[in-house]
Amino acid sequence: MTDLSNFWRGRRVLITGHTGFKGGWLAIWLRKLGADLTGIALQPTTKPNLFDLAHIDAEIKSHLIDIRDYAKLSKIVHAIQPEIIFHLAAQPLVRSSYNDPLHTYSTNVMGTANLLESMRGIDSIKVAVMVTTDKVYHNREWHYPYRETDSLGGYDPYSSSKAASEFVIESYRRSFLQSLGINVASARAGNVIGGGDWSQDRLIPDAIRAWQAKLQLQIRQPRSIRPWQHVLEPLHGYMTLAQKLWKNSDAAGSYNFGPLTNESASVQQVIELARSDFSPSEVFYLEDNQGPHEACYLALETAKVRETLGIHPVWSLAENVRRTMVWYQAQSNGVEARELCLRDIANYETACRNSPT
Repeated sequence: MTDLSNFWRGRRVLITGHTGFKGGWLAIWLRKLGADLTGIALQPTTKPNLFDLAHIDAEIKSHLIDIRDYAKLSKIVHAIQPEIIFHLAAQPLVRSSYNDPLHTYSTNVMGTANLLESMRGIDSIKVAVMVTTDKVYHNREWHYPYRETDSLGGYDPYSSSKAASEFVIESYRRSFLQSLGINVASARAGNVIGGGDWSQDRLIPDAIRAWQAKLQLQIRQPRSIRPWQHVLEPLHGYMTLAQKLWKNSDAAGSYNFGPLTNESASVQQVIELARSDFSPSEVFYLEDNQGPHEACYLALETAKVRETLGIHPVWSLAENVRRTMVWYQAQSNGVEARELCLRDIANYETACRNSPT
C-alpha cells in the first residue's frame, strides 16, 4: 500500500462514473492517496446516494455530462489532460437493460467508444483501465470458472452490451492506442457489495431497504451462485493494474477480479450472512422466478491477477458481508458516510499489509 501511495500522489486521474457506487469509493480512496481527480458522469440515479452523502464533489472536479455526447466528452478529456483513466460509467443493471435496451447499448457500447476515441491525440494519457463485468462471458451454466481467454457473449442486453464493449476496447487498443503509447486493459469484476449502494434490483441494497422499513425481503433466485466481493477488492485491483500498465505495456489485456473460486456463494448464503448482522429481518425465498432470464451460475478464475499483479482477496465472504452491514447500520445511526468509507479503506490497507503473499 506504501507503493500505491507513492505512485498516486499528484497523478492526474480521470474517473468516469464517479457519481456511482464503485466510482465514489474509488474517488475517496484516490484522494486519500493524493491523486488529482476529475470526474465525468451523470447525476446520481438514487436517493440516498454515496456521492451526496460522502460529499465526493469536494474530492473531485466534477463534470455532469452524458458519455454518449462525444463532443462534450472529448472537449473535457482534452482540457484536463489526464495521465490515467478509469472508465466506470455505464448502465450497470441487468433488469434495467430489459426495460430500456437501447439506452443500455448506447451507454455501454457507444459511450465506451466515445471515450476511447477522445483519448486519441492526447499525449498525457499513459494508462486506461476500462471496467466491464464478469457477465461478459458466454455463460454455459457450467461449474467451471471463466478465464480471460474464454468466449464472450451475453443473453440479456446488459451482458451483451458489456461483451460488445470488450470488442470495442480491444479494437481501439490494437488499432490506435497501443501505437500512441497508451496502455489499455479491461477489468472484469464479480458481484460487488459494500456500504453506500442504493441501486434498485441489487441484493444488499434491496435487503437494506426492506429491513430498514421492517418489510419482508423477497428473493427471486436464492440458488444463483455469484463471485461476491467487497468493493475495495476490485478497486485495489484496478489501481494495482494501472500502476502495472504505467511501467509495462506487456500488461495490456483483460483481467478477472473476484474471490477465490471456493468463495463463490449463492444468493441465499449471502442473505443469511447478512441477516445474522441485521436482526430482526424477514426473508421469503421464491422458488419459481417469473422474471426475465438471469444466469444461475457464474464463477471467475483469477489466477492471472494473482500471478501478474501479485494480488489476491484479503477478506472472506463472511467478512465482506459483515463490513457491508455494519456500514449501513452505522450510517443510519448518524455516522458520516465519508468517515465510514475511510474507516473501511484504512482497515483494508492494514489487511493488505498483513496478508501473506
